[in-house]
This record gives sequence, structure tokens and C-alpha cells, in this order.
Amino acid sequence: MSETEAPQRRDRSTRADARDAFDALTETIWRLRQPDGCPWDREQTHASIAKNMVEEAYEAVDCIEEEDDAHLCEELGDVLMQVMLHAQIAADEGAFTIDDVVRGLDEKLVRRHPHVFGEHAGARDADEVLGIWDEVKLAEKAQGDAEAAAAGAARPKGLLDGVPRALPALMQAQKVSRKAAAVGFEWETVEDVWAQVASERAEFEREEPGSSEREMEFGDMLFALVNVARREGIDAESALRASTMKFRARWEAVEELAYERGTTVEALSTEKLNRLWDEVKAAE
Repeated sequence: MSETEAPQRRDRSTRADARDAFDALTETIWRLRQPDGCPWDREQTHASIAKNMVEEAYEAVDCIEEEDDAHLCEELGDVLMQVMLHAQIAADEGAFTIDDVVRGLDEKLVRRHPHVFGEHAGARDADEVLGIWDEVKLAEKAQGDAEAAAAGAARPKGLLDGVPRALPALMQAQKVSRKAAAVGFEWETVEDVWAQVASERAEFEREEPGSSEREMEFGDMLFALVNVARREGIDAESALRASTMKFRARWEAVEELAYERGTTVEALSTEKLNRLWDEVKAAE
């Protein structure tokens, strides 16, 4: 590989500074868990702080959406703290260490980026990269299935087993449908998916209002719409979050207009609320 082809690396002193900072953080987390450390940190288990991981991640997402770099830096630190604390809990139990976490991640990144480090070098665009990513993950699953079978496992790991059930519903729907599509369970065109949406809507409208069947059919309609998003290259979770944030901003503006005119939204009729809403949209 020529000098011009070599991937760019950070300056050696910068890498050393980052390594020193990481080592210092690792030692701090270790110290907190020692017998004479912090009573709260010593008591924690994977289960007791599981929700903290989710909360910190969403706080980081809020900063990203607000384009708040200063607070994003802080919130990413809070996310990293969760990773470090879980790794230290595991180390205390003799399960694994933060070194195992970092080593495993590095190996996976190299393995799943053959377009950078291997035979697929020179991928043309992001869509091609996603295709390569899916191929590598399927190969990893096949290898894992073979190893499980050799170890006497009752059945191979399911295609969707790796998608956490705790994910937000839209995100989970998009992930499971993408995995199914990767092995060929897919509509031929986006128009076919829209036809599925129409079919699910018809089934929804046939069910009795208020029934559990109608609720299920509504879910099927949403699932079909998520597949439209996937085929269009849209992240359904992000799209709905953006629309919800837009609604919240407009509603706050409606409340502000009502306040300026000496009233409240609760005191206004639907017709007057719609007029304020239209004013806010026109002002945008």
C-alpha cells in the first residue's frame, strides 16, 4: 500500500493522550467499586442500572437533535460511563473486562468493513456498504450456527434473535423487516409495499371499533408503513421523532399566541385553535 493509499491515522501524541485519559477513566471506575469506594457504585448490578443506559442514550440523542455540541460531549461521557461501569461489574464477577469489550468491538468493526480493510475495498456508496454489512452479518450467523450445532445446541440462533425486544417499536419493526429482507423475504417494489398498506387498512376498517382485533390490524398497518420507510431509505423512528418535535414546537407557538391574546388553549374552541395553528404554520 502506497503512502497516499494508507488510511489516515491520528498523530501519535494524540493517540497517547487519548490512551492515558481512557486508562485514567478505567482506574476511576475500578476505584469506585472497591470496598472503600462509593457505596452506591459497589451495590450496582447489570440489572439495577440497565435503564440508566437507555436514559443516557436518549439524553445524548436530544443533544444531537438540538445541535448542542457542548452538552453532547457531556452526555456522551455519561453513555461511556455506563459502558465502563457495566464492564467493571463484569470484571468483578470474572465474566469479561473493558479490554475484552474494546478488543471485540475493534475486531467486529474490521470484520464488518471489508470495503475498507478487505476484499470489498472501494465500495461506491452507503447503500452498497449496507449490503456488504448484511452479507457479513449473515456469514457471522452461519458460522455461529455451525459452532452451536457442533456444541450440541438444540437449534441454530434465529435470524431475529439479535434484535432487542426492548427497542422502541418503530425501530424494532424496521430492524426485523430489514433482516428478513436480507434473506429474500421482501416485496419487489415500493408500490407493492403501498398495496400492502392499503390491504392492512382495509382489514383494520373491517374490525369492530374498540376490539383487540382492530388494535392488532392497526399495528399491522403501522408495520407495513415502516417497510415503506425502509424501502425509501427513511429511518422511521427518526422521522416520527422529527414530526413529533415539529408538532411540539408549533403547539408551543399556539400557546404563546393564545397567551398574548389574553386567553389559554383550554378556553378556545377547536375552530379557534385551528386558526391559531394556521397562523403559526404561515409564520414558518
